[in-house]
Amino acid sequence: MAAERMEMRCVRDVLRLHIVFKLRPGAIANSLSCGRTTVREYIARANRFNLHNWEVINQLSDPELEERLGFISFGKITWKDEKKAMPDWTTVHRELGQNKSVTLALLWQEYLEENPGGYQYTQFCAHYRRWTQKLSVVMRQAHKPGEKAFVDYCDGIDIVNRETGELIPTELFVGCLGASSYTFAEATLTQKLPDWLMSHVRMYEYFNGVTEITVPDNLKSGVNKPCFYEPVINESYRDLALHYGTAIIPAHVRKPKHKAKVEANVLVAQRWILACLRNKIFYSIEELNEAIRPLLERLQNRKMRHFGKSRRELYEELDRPALKALPPRRYAFAEWKTVKVNIDYHIEFDGHFYAVHYTNVHKQLEARATDTVVELFLKGERIASHHRSYLKGKYTTPPEYMPESHKAMLKWPPSRLISWAESIGPSVGILVEKVLSSVKHPEQRYRSALGIIRLGNKYTNIRLEKASGRALELGAYSYRFVADMLKNNMDQIIVSEDKQLTLNVYEENTRGPGYYH
Repeated sequence: MAAERMEMRCVRDVLRLHIVFKLRPGAIANSLSCGRTTVREYIARANRFNLHNWEVINQLSDPELEERLGFISFGKITWKDEKKAMPDWTTVHRELGQNKSVTLALLWQEYLEENPGGYQYTQFCAHYRRWTQKLSVVMRQAHKPGEKAFVDYCDGIDIVNRETGELIPTELFVGCLGASSYTFAEATLTQKLPDWLMSHVRMYEYFNGVTEITVPDNLKSGVNKPCFYEPVINESYRDLALHYGTAIIPAHVRKPKHKAKVEANVLVAQRWILACLRNKIFYSIEELNEAIRPLLERLQNRKMRHFGKSRRELYEELDRPALKALPPRRYAFAEWKTVKVNIDYHIEFDGHFYAVHYTNVHKQLEARATDTVVELFLKGERIASHHRSYLKGKYTTPPEYMPESHKAMLKWPPSRLISWAESIGPSVGILVEKVLSSVKHPEQRYRSALGIIRLGNKYTNIRLEKASGRALELGAYSYRFVADMLKNNMDQIIVSEDKQLTLNVYEENTRGPGYYH
């Protein structure tokens, strides 16, 4: 069931990236860590059945969607000392990045129109390549404005626990825009999922917009290492991407050129932010971030040597006009977990138990939890929603999810059954309480408790009290054990102190005395 759900989610992500972001199969495969053949197959199926509108696809449930889908090589160049007009390579480089349809051939033609005696195409291209080699590695790549944001972590500055003097390590989250290198940086205590996602939220807000693509460094290692982003990063990260309308495309493993932009900006942040704060003492993450902000602004206003402009100037000129608008509401962190419905029609999330309709017993669901709500999904369809509770071991059970027999039992609280049993004898009362507290949901053991109480009608209350005492001594908290003991007159056997009665019994965890009172 979980595998089918994961596959349908992959289908949706493939179609979303293909239709909305116009990504090629290779880029989609890289983003979703799946094969190119699989991506092409999903796209071909969508084309075959005329599924070209993402809004329509997004409205379909998983079963419905499932049903609907039946340059030029150079040798060595000899450079002559001829006086020809040299193009403005900064402008050429910027033009190449602003529009994918702009090519060196087009720019060369425009250059010749202004400079008829200028360089021929081969020399024009070679000069441009020589110029790009003088750029820092981060500037060599031509990035389309508003297209990509690169994100990564590096070691931060230790903060000091004011009470104990203990040094607490921090992480520096760094994000930058592809075209302008406009940079965002903030300190966090960990690289775990909540910090990772909320740093993205604050980054988008700092940029005052969202890029088409967000490029994390080596996301796969983040998924595989529990201490880095956490194992559920794929689903939660996907949630954030859907909310902001961006595509997550990780940098290739062992491909330095694919993550040069963010690595260079991490180095810049280390030199112009962390190095400036190295001799200062901070007592909280808020205090550290307060010191980072003015240094970040100073970095944005520094002139970049090869471009003659600052990051802020390039941001205002290139990236800001091309960024997508922020959504109306801020992203709320949501944690995902695959859960299974127990026989008591409840699932467990963070120590609390939430009910679904009893007809979903034994089914595998996906739980999505925010700070305030827990939602449960079956094949992509929400089947239950509850206010989130942080009470461990407690239950949230709306009556409409219960079988009729359990609804009737609500008129019989556990304390009433225990009081009834205590009227027969103290051992019977304790045994019934143990029976009710031996499972997660007491209503599931009401029948056993009633069965024990009614044994007194058949074998007398005196024998039931004695058999219950023997069951308590042996830790056998069940109706069957007491019934078998009475049936076989084992309650009449006197067991000497030096003789042990060997029985195959199983003692479950209990909630303890007075739980129901």
